[in-house]
Amino acid sequence: MKEVKIIGITGGSGSGKSTIVRKISEVCSDFVFIPQDNYYRSASYISNENITAFNFDHPDAFDMELLYKHLCLLKEGKPINMPLYDFVHHRRKEESVLVEPKPLVIIEGLMVLYEQKVRDLLDLKLYVDTPDDIRFIRRLKRDIAERGRTVESVCNQYLEVVRPGHFNFIEPTKVFADIIIPEGGYNENALSVLIPFMKELSR
Repeated sequence: MKEVKIIGITGGSGSGKSTIVRKISEVCSDFVFIPQDNYYRSASYISNENITAFNFDHPDAFDMELLYKHLCLLKEGKPINMPLYDFVHHRRKEESVLVEPKPLVIIEGLMVLYEQKVRDLLDLKLYVDTPDDIRFIRRLKRDIAERGRTVESVCNQYLEVVRPGHFNFIEPTKVFADIIIPEGGYNENALSVLIPFMKELSR
């Protein structure tokens, strides 16, 4: 197999990272997708009532050693057993997914650019930059619809840990990005530049 290229996509919660991945998948179907969210540490004691007892917006919330190991294996053209995460019960699932290596790997998540050793593995680093109010609305809708959350718990978590975590750990990594994409997957001008580049990179 030819040299493996890894693209990292980061940005705040609700910034539109997943939309960027979906747009890429419409033109570059042959790639491996690694959501950093799958590498969260288990926190099964969390509920709507004590949601801030575990800070999901801190670098320590992720098993970065396992993520780094898996990216290295994919870079070497070797398969991995990617973990899965249960966001309703806040714990890693017992089952995993066998991921076969491909010439293009896309990793997406909050802390993708936080650790230097992970950054050093990336061939292209993207930061999705979206206004705070839009990100909050998207997160509120997602957490209620998909994760069994209440409006009060989402708001409390946002004010106590999500917002501070964004400004302390996520936004500072913007300086490491090769490309900054305002408004995420809805920025057609940025996508018109990015997509041809992605096609070339995946050949």
